[in-house]
Amino acid sequence: MTSSFPPPAPQNLSAFNTFGLVSHADAFVRIDDAAQLPALASLAATYPSLFVLGGGSNVVLPARVAGLVAHLATRGIRRLQDKEGCRIVEAAAGENWHDFVAFCTGQGWDGLENLALIPGTVGASPVQNIGAYGVELMDRFDGLTAYDLQARQWVEMDAAACRFAYRDSRFKAEPGRWIVASVRFRLPLAWQPVIDYPDLQRHPRLAASTPTARAIFDAVCEIRRNKLPDPAVIGNAGSFFKNPVVPARQYDELKALFPGLVAYPQPDGSWKLAAGWLIDQCGWKGRDLGRAGVHARQALVLVNRCGADAADILALADAIRKDVALRYGVQLEAEPIVVGGFRSA
Repeated sequence: MTSSFPPPAPQNLSAFNTFGLVSHADAFVRIDDAAQLPALASLAATYPSLFVLGGGSNVVLPARVAGLVAHLATRGIRRLQDKEGCRIVEAAAGENWHDFVAFCTGQGWDGLENLALIPGTVGASPVQNIGAYGVELMDRFDGLTAYDLQARQWVEMDAAACRFAYRDSRFKAEPGRWIVASVRFRLPLAWQPVIDYPDLQRHPRLAASTPTARAIFDAVCEIRRNKLPDPAVIGNAGSFFKNPVVPARQYDELKALFPGLVAYPQPDGSWKLAAGWLIDQCGWKGRDLGRAGVHARQALVLVNRCGADAADILALADAIRKDVALRYGVQLEAEPIVVGGFRSA
């Protein structure tokens, strides 16, 4: 293990973000080993800001990123132990999330298959508290190891310490304090398929009475590829907006006005509205605004049509927000992090 790294240097970040935005870092270092994080904390103290960059799939980068950018590229996956009916698997923060899910599925370590093809890194998964097709990260979370940049010490955090909420966590509330080094997952030994989501119920691969985890993995990949554009073909950051959660009373009022409203009941009595439906009904699906646009098949996805910059993406997002708020009285919240200070992704 090494605790040092080459001196920071300017870096073109255009290939480090899935939006394909042209961006340059004033100072850039690559972290290949978690043992380098204490040295990174010391180095970061000499810069006005630190931005920790993982897969770049959940960020909007400006033309210039001032301060220090640290690209987390650590690797490693290992099975730790079986306890309390679960298999504990740990992955380094720099591992590609989808590759990690594919590896686990191939090993017969089932439980993450619904989360296949989500872009980004393992380290970003608890920050965003990712979820898809009926499974949330917190459902499979055991704990993580992080470095506290303020206290200059290693910490272990369980789910309670992470303060998970819908697409949210403590790490978003305290940006710039923590760097996730590795994440541990609890995968059930007595695995049961989770296929309640309508797209999965309709998928022919899952017609069997008891589909396998591999079948679910393949179905999720197929569904996502059909719905979402490949960033290698057209720049995007996946779903740009969170699905807004509203109280039951507001849902009832909206449902009366808009009978086709798509929404999902929540355990606490609230309702999660389908943001894509709201955006589509406002006429934005497939529509462009300058050099940015909304994908023709998925209204949640904003795309870089032709040389868009951060201002283009944010102008489009603001226009969509205003239209949805005007028509439905609902405020949309962006998922990606807009870089400009002590942030991590």
